[in-house]
Parts: sequence; structure tokens; C-alpha cells
Amino acid sequence: MKSISTLVFLVFISSIGIKAQKPVLVSEDSLKIGKGRLPGLSVIIPEVNYEKTLKIWIRELESGTKSKIVTENNEMSIFGAKIKEVSPNPVNVYSKMTNLDSALKLNVSFEVKKDQYIERASGETDLIKAKNYLKEFAKNQYINLAKDQADVEDKKLRDLQRELSSLEKEKSRFQKSIQSENTSIVTEKDNIAIQNNELASVSAEIIEQNKQLGSMEEGTTKKEKTDYINGLEKRRKKVQSSIESSENRINKANNEIDKANAEIPRNDKMQEQVNENIEKQQAVYQKFEDKIKNIKTY
Repeated sequence: MKSISTLVFLVFISSIGIKAQKPVLVSEDSLKIGKGRLPGLSVIIPEVNYEKTLKIWIRELESGTKSKIVTENNEMSIFGAKIKEVSPNPVNVYSKMTNLDSALKLNVSFEVKKDQYIERASGETDLIKAKNYLKEFAKNQYINLAKDQADVEDKKLRDLQRELSSLEKEKSRFQKSIQSENTSIVTEKDNIAIQNNELASVSAEIIEQNKQLGSMEEGTTKKEKTDYINGLEKRRKKVQSSIESSENRINKANNEIDKANAEIPRNDKMQEQVNENIEKQQAVYQKFEDKIKNIKTY
């Protein structure tokens, strides 16, 4: 019997609850650059990886421009960044990313002209645009993280579904084996019946021929009779061998049927367990799908 994956025996359903979701909120804040402070915005991005998000943020700011991020003491600056969502003109961006417990904080200051920053005093429209830009960036990182989490749970679900399919196919093989072996038994029993009739006929013929042989004198005719009887003996051995082979095939078929009948209940129990695990895993996966939907509404 083909061994079943350890998934069936050691299924690990994710028991780690989804962390309490926090909305992505952008706040008016300040950013310390060097010895001074600049007016700006901040956003908390839950759960995301610091190094991965930092690389994406740098790539975002450097996109579409030859300017490069300059980093000093974790304080980043880029001059002439092209962010159409914030301003039609190139802007200078100062930012700092801080790793928090199960989240990170991104502080950003947008300088549209020398010493002129996007803040409430500079106009509500520009401030809203900057807030929306920062919020969308944060949401996208949070969504991508939730999608990765959902993908992990989806893989677990698909693995379980493949395991169930394998068990179903295995049970089908057992059932087909039983049908095939039963058919074989019927065929072999028919052959035994035919061969038993042949055996009775040949045996009777041998007895009769031996009687005739006993009353014959030595000579050519007696030798021919002896040869004929020897031929009958060969026929009888062949028939007996055929009966023995059929009996062996019947015994083997019955053994296979017994094995299959013993395996089917075990298979049914395993299918039941895997089905329960699939149901649990579907619930886990659905929570992450709901998490993605919730983040999109922020």
C-alpha cells in the first residue's frame, strides 16, 4: 500500500490567531532631521517587516528620478523626487522609518520649495494629497503582508485537499481491487468445475484402460495401450495442476480482498480526519481573506 503523507497523521492547523487588526492612520507629526525638526506626517504600518518595507520605500522615492536616497543616522533624504500624487513638481522628501513592536512607524516631511513644507498651514488640499499618498503606501504594504499570510494558509489548505484526493483515489483502488478479485474467483471456480469434470473423465478412462492392459499379452498392441495410458496420466497431471493453480489464485484473491476490506475502514477514518482539518483550515484561510478586505477599507 502506498504510504500516506505525514500530513494526514501530523496535520498542523495554524492555531496562531490573526493579530488584532489596527487601522492605517496618518497623523500630522514632525520629523527630527539633524538638530532641527520639520513639519510632516507619520503613519503606523502594522506587522510588516522593517527591512523589506524600507527597501520598498527607498525604491518608491527613487522611482522616475536619477536622484538617490541619502541616509545618515537612519534619517533619509532625497532631492527632486517625482511623486505626482503629492505634487506635479519634484519635491524634496525627508523621512525616517522606526521599527516598533509588531509594527513600524514612517515619518515623512515633503518640501515643495525651499523651507516650504506640506502642512496644515500650507493648505488643506496639499495636506490631504500627502496624507492620501502616505496612507496608500502604508495600506499597500499591509495588504501585501496579509496576502503573503493568506498564501501560506492557502498552501496548507491545498495540501490537505490533495491529501484527501489521494485518499479518495486509494479507496477507489481498494474497491476496484475487490471487484476484480471477486471476478477472478468466479472465473477460477468455473475453471475448477470444468477441470474436475475432466479429471473424473480421465481418471475413469485410465481405470478402464488399465483393466484392458492387464488382459493383454506382450506385443505391439500392448505397448500402444501402455503409451496411451501414459498420455492419459499426463492429461490427468495437467488437469490436477490446473485445479491447484486455480485454488492458489482463489486463495490469493481472498487474501487481497481481506486486505482491501481491512484498509477501507482505516481509509474512511483518515478521510474523515482530513475533512475536519480542511474545514478548520478553510476557516483560518477565510480569516486572512477577510483581513485583506478589511485593510482595503481603511
